[in-house]
Amino acid sequence: MILVTGATGNIGRALIEELRARGAGPVRGLTRDAARAVLPEGVEVVEGDFAEPASLGPALEGVRSLFLVSRLGPDAEVLEAARRAGVEHVVLVSSITVQSHPHLGPAGENLAVEQLLKASGMAWTILRPTQFASNALMWAATVRGRGRVRAPYAETALPTIHPADIAAVARVALTEPGHHGRTYALTGPEPVTARQQVEAIAAALGREVPFVEISRQEAHAQMAAVFGPEAADAVLDVTGGDVNDELLAVRSTVARVTGEPARPFGQWASENVDAFR
Repeated sequence: MILVTGATGNIGRALIEELRARGAGPVRGLTRDAARAVLPEGVEVVEGDFAEPASLGPALEGVRSLFLVSRLGPDAEVLEAARRAGVEHVVLVSSITVQSHPHLGPAGENLAVEQLLKASGMAWTILRPTQFASNALMWAATVRGRGRVRAPYAETALPTIHPADIAAVARVALTEPGHHGRTYALTGPEPVTARQQVEAIAAALGREVPFVEISRQEAHAQMAAVFGPEAADAVLDVTGGDVNDELLAVRSTVARVTGEPARPFGQWASENVDAFR
């Protein structure tokens, strides 16, 4: 039994589809609301909440492999619950910022979860993806309303990754030998700027989408109102304000692990164009 947490999320849903398409055996999807979860036929849907690790008991029963996104709850308790339930292998989604920006708070938190997993006694595989292509959904309401997309660091190009590629690597790590004790830095196939992302969305829509570059100060004020000033600083640093070779590097990990090339941002835009209509 493989348990996929965050089963209705960008990575979890894609992973479940990959597992079912490849005939990976019994798959269970964890969600906070089973009644609203729409998952492929044959997938067992269970409810649970990471904020309450005690609720995960039924979901973990009989599970041998676990797909886990970090920092959704008290990770030490979640990992201990998995260990007690007999889970043998955990594939953890961490972040490239553990390598590129270890001084930032969120990166330190991700590293702490990685260390907890390594000390748990369970086999582990750690995925460290870069910026998600799906982060562009933050512009969806503006694009639907025919407004101007406003973003800082318009010309900073990051190797943005399609969430389905994270899922593809996770599927291989969960179902094939040779991935225990491995840490994989994951990126897309090429650097892409915020301006180019908006251009790709415009091309998928078949109409112009205006773009305006704004200052860090303006972006910080907007983000701080939602996430707080420290989180806003961290996001802005890793999207252009404090880039370095670790963050900018394009890696061949997706192709090497899965045998398939990483998907470009334009493919993600085409597949998700309805969100912007």
